[in-house]
Formats: sequence, structure tokens, C-alpha cells
Amino acid sequence: MTAPVFVVEHFDAAGGGRYVLDGPEGRHAVSVKRLQPGEEVVLTDGSGRYAVCDVVGTEGKDRLIVHMSSVSEEPSPQPRITVVQALPKGDRGELAVETMTEVGVDAIVPWQAARCITQWKGDRGLKALGKWRATAREAGKQSRRVRFPAVADAATTKQVAALLAKADFAAVLHSDFEHDSEPLATAELPSQGEIVLVVGPEGGVSKDELALFEEAGARTCVLGPTVLRTSTAGTAAAALLLGRTGRWS
Repeated sequence: MTAPVFVVEHFDAAGGGRYVLDGPEGRHAVSVKRLQPGEEVVLTDGSGRYAVCDVVGTEGKDRLIVHMSSVSEEPSPQPRITVVQALPKGDRGELAVETMTEVGVDAIVPWQAARCITQWKGDRGLKALGKWRATAREAGKQSRRVRFPAVADAATTKQVAALLAKADFAAVLHSDFEHDSEPLATAELPSQGEIVLVVGPEGGVSKDELALFEEAGARTCVLGPTVLRTSTAGTAAAALLLGRTGRWS
């Protein structure tokens, strides 16, 4: 889809398919995008439901009037890809969420790994989580997605292990080349179900964490001969998986 995407809470249209996009989204459409009658927009709830609409006109600075003929639903892609992302330093977490959303990751799980410098505690943690979720929403709109990735609450190592145990394919990206790891590029992947990928912090996944994840059924994988930052490794790995599973074909 190339038309701009705007998020709505519901798809209730008035008589004749008339729909009013207002609030912050309407203001962005009217005052920033300056959309004109005859142009096309996509409205979505971010969960797969969407409508391709024609702009009819505007009212004031924050109300876009469109004609909505029907609402469609995008099927959930298969296999589903979840990335468990260790908390990076500074704003690199938002960078990771942004680029993973753009390539097509389905879910992101923040992980407080043992070697994470960043700590999500109290109000600071809630604020950081809110930023990740807002970033996923905005990146979903920018990349013309109608099904945005869910950003879960921060997970403990035990919760990550439980997630790995339920997956159809589970892997931990590991940069220790002395460890018995296999290339992610040649690992056998399922065509359906759930793929869960763990991206460790800058200091790497600890031995105890790695042992727990392997006990849960995860394998250790390498991307290639170089070591990527935690904020870019998930995006690179997800792109590889999306290409190999046929989701990009």
C-alpha cells in the first residue's frame, strides 16, 4: 500500500459511507499532510482491519472527511516472528523497535537481561515502555502496515524461557564463535507457527541465561562473521527470516 496510513479506534461510518477522521490523526492528515479531495488514504486499527478510503473534503484544521466503502482484514502472516530484545542503552531501543517494525516483525518483547546496563524500574520503566509502543505505532504507519507489532511488557529471563519453550522455532543470537552455534541462514525453519528470536545485550547473553534458554529448546545461532549491535541485530536477523520463510516473496 502506498497511500498514507492513519489509525482509528473504530470503523463506524455514517450514512453513505461518510467517515470523519478527527483528533491528532485528523490534524496530521489536514494540517501536515494537507490531503485534498480525490486522494486516497488507508484507515486501520493496527490489528489487521483496514479500509481504503477516498478523501471527500476537510473541516477546519483537524477533521478529514472520507468515503469508506468497505472494511477488510489482512490475514495474520505465517510464520509469526517474535523478537525478544534486550534493553539497549539510550534511545537505541526505539531504533531497534522502529527498524524491526519497518521490516515486518510481528511482536517485540523487551527483556531485562543480566548484562543490560539500562534498567526499567518504576515510572521510568513505564515511560520507556510507552516510548517503545509509540515508536511501533508510528513506524507501522510510516511503513504502511495495517497490523502493527505488539510490544509486550518487559519480561524476565524465566518468562523468556517459557516463551521459547512454546515456539515452533526458537533461537538465541550468540556472537561467541567458540560456542557450538549454527548459522541462522541455514537453520531449518517452520512454514507455520511461531518463531522466537532472542537478541542479547551489548555485553552478550550470560552463561546461565544461555543454559536456561537451551534447556527450553532454543538453539544458538550466528548471523555471520561480524558482530552487530543489539539495536541492529534483531532487524538484520528478522529480515533474513522474512526472506527465508517466503513472507517477502
